[in-house]
Amino acid sequence: MSGYGLSRRQLLKQSGMGFGSLALGALFSNAASAATTTLHGPLAPHPPQFAPKAKRVIHLFMNGGPSQVDTFDPKPMLVKYAGKAIPLHMQTERRTGAGFPSPFQFIQQGQSGIAVSEIFPEVGKCIDDICVIRSMMNEIPNHEPSLMMMNCGDLRQVRPSFGSWVTYGLGSENQNLPGYIVLCPNGMPVEGAKNWRSAFLPGAFQGTRIDTAQTAPDKLIENIRNPTATLDGQRRQISLLEKLNAQYAQARQEDAVMEARVESFELAYRMQMEAADVFDLNKEPANIREMYGDTLQGRQMLIARRLLEKGVRFVQVWHGAGQPWDSHTEIAKEHRRLAAECDQPIAALLRDLKQRGMLDDTLVIWGGEFGRTPTVELAEAGANNGTVSGRDHNPYGFSMWVAGGGFKGGIAYGATDEFGFAAAEKKVHVHDLHATLLHQLGFDHTKLTYRYAGRDFRLTDVAGNIVTDLLA
Repeated sequence: MSGYGLSRRQLLKQSGMGFGSLALGALFSNAASAATTTLHGPLAPHPPQFAPKAKRVIHLFMNGGPSQVDTFDPKPMLVKYAGKAIPLHMQTERRTGAGFPSPFQFIQQGQSGIAVSEIFPEVGKCIDDICVIRSMMNEIPNHEPSLMMMNCGDLRQVRPSFGSWVTYGLGSENQNLPGYIVLCPNGMPVEGAKNWRSAFLPGAFQGTRIDTAQTAPDKLIENIRNPTATLDGQRRQISLLEKLNAQYAQARQEDAVMEARVESFELAYRMQMEAADVFDLNKEPANIREMYGDTLQGRQMLIARRLLEKGVRFVQVWHGAGQPWDSHTEIAKEHRRLAAECDQPIAALLRDLKQRGMLDDTLVIWGGEFGRTPTVELAEAGANNGTVSGRDHNPYGFSMWVAGGGFKGGIAYGATDEFGFAAAEKKVHVHDLHATLLHQLGFDHTKLTYRYAGRDFRLTDVAGNIVTDLLA
């Protein structure tokens, strides 16, 4: 490109715009809403393989591993064995001791009478809309591989995340926002962006993380505004860049890296039009804001609902960075505090979706990467502050729940053993859960594949069975 006086790389760098929107003219000339604008490219809406029950997903990720025996799986036998060795062989990550009954009471809720811990009083009131799975299974008692399995379907290799597979299969209904958004406040979780990456899928399907610790819309998404150029000025820059990109592309057909960058910058530009609006919670009525609560978790849940309404396909909501639910110590205090932070907002989300007619075709998933032991974790220097008041990691039996999207409400499916350590009845592996969720979205999990390195990959690897008993 010497005829322009600058190399192509120099011009793009100095323009401050990167790759521009190849369809910018259409964006400015068409005043239609995102819902009525024809969308092309990888995020264009795609029909599923068969008629779906759900068309969008919100995954409430309780990072660190909530205890099943303190939330949704009551185990009265632990009272009998309090302070005593339980008659089970348990292989745990660290040394554990005697039976440790829950410090919380369980209360039967709703017409279904499902017992829910007292720390979730508002969620308990919604139990008739919830399908509790008490027999979940993961494989390794460490955060890193368990996070990868729950989010990406593989313990060891970095694979595309569940949200990436969903947007790959369905696309998005909004061209001005990412199809897959991750709400994760105050830093990154263990394994960072691997939890929502697209891996070998095209980059357009990777999750876009938003730090919801921020409250101002312009701070939620950094650099959403160009401080040095007007929209008209940016349009002139883009017009030139569009010509340069076209020349460049002619000589390099099917350049995947370039296409991914173009898509990324196109989307970043378009987000200037809509992102500030969707993240401005002041546009919600006061009674709705009050229902969710003016807290970090309340704001996250309300933002998630607004994103779904705008056509975002997959929203993942993290309960903080690190592992907030990783209660190796003081579980009575910490689990009560953590549940109090999200109980009202989660119940508000379920009620709000239901009253708007959205719950029927929205999958709401709650859970962490594994559960916790029914025995106390023994004092160990550097691991639990030398106390005996918490529980260790436990992937062998734990609870998750799903609401909406064609799942049965008001049921408790499967069971752990009488102490709550391992799944014993109607076991549900993570692969089975993924297969079932994909089925509700209109996909045969064995046929939603992507060819890479000579092999057809899928979210469920070479496993997974649809759990039809969970479905209405």
